[in-house]
Amino acid sequence: MGQTETAPLRVVFMGTPEFARVVLEALAGFDGCEIVAVYTQPDRPCGRGQVCKPSEVKVFALEKGWEIRQPLNFRNEDTVAELAALRPDLLVVAAYGLILPQSVLDIAPNGAINVHSSLLPKYRGAAPIQRAILSGDDFTGVTIMQMDKGMDTGDILLARATYIDMNDTAETLHDDLAALGGRLIVEALERLRDGRLLRVKQDESKATYAAKLEKSEGELDWTRPAQEVHNRARAMHPWPGAYFFWNPDGRTEPLRLTVVPGEIGPELPEENRPAPGTIVGEMDGHLAIACADRYYLVPSVKPAGKKAMDAAAFSCGYMSRCRD
Repeated sequence: MGQTETAPLRVVFMGTPEFARVVLEALAGFDGCEIVAVYTQPDRPCGRGQVCKPSEVKVFALEKGWEIRQPLNFRNEDTVAELAALRPDLLVVAAYGLILPQSVLDIAPNGAINVHSSLLPKYRGAAPIQRAILSGDDFTGVTIMQMDKGMDTGDILLARATYIDMNDTAETLHDDLAALGGRLIVEALERLRDGRLLRVKQDESKATYAAKLEKSEGELDWTRPAQEVHNRARAMHPWPGAYFFWNPDGRTEPLRLTVVPGEIGPELPEENRPAPGTIVGEMDGHLAIACADRYYLVPSVKPAGKKAMDAAAFSCGYMSRCRD
């Protein structure tokens, strides 16, 4: 791989959600490349009205006046031929959401490079950010990878680590990694133009897979230590959201409560320890819920079909413990 001429790289960008938009915005500010077209997933119906909503990448591309293409897939030879006709030097891919066949990966002289939100080979797959938080990792990062036919198995071109704060959620870490990805892709293209971009094969013995999240993974298990509960609440925020079923009297239909990530509270008392999942009431402006070892302090909860309530409102409305 190498590019000696100083002319801007002809880049076709492929991406869909907010993470990809941030990466694309970074490329837009880099004069070493020319965006010749943007590929993004077709507009999807969403919400009650099922109105077609454009992707974050499409919205940004429209603002810039770039050519936009939204194929359903690349199984059609005409779709591949239309991409080849753009004569790109490089494909840059970030959270596109479509599989690229070898016929697409071979179109550009410099192939396709991907911006992946983990330190590969750890957390290959669809949900690397959430899996890193769920596992209680202290570090993650971004990898710029040369794409091949495998799932995130290509050679590593650049990688940069970043710290995961104990209170980071999937949302905040996503934003940090998107910004890092934008900086790193620009550095990768600079190195590519200068012929300084090296390849390093991934260590297959250290590979792990980050499976797509399921809604059911948001359910909290209060029999686990508070740190594990905290990790799950953070990993599931904002989607699918952490929740549990509350049934204090054992007679009524359990109430589904969605939980905003909180903080780890004090240890449970040695005597008269509340059972896991017991909401013991307000503590430091939070709802204190018993885990296996400590209280988990939740700033607010959202009962099913209701608006979110802070600790005081929930204690008064559902536990008859109103402040004077």
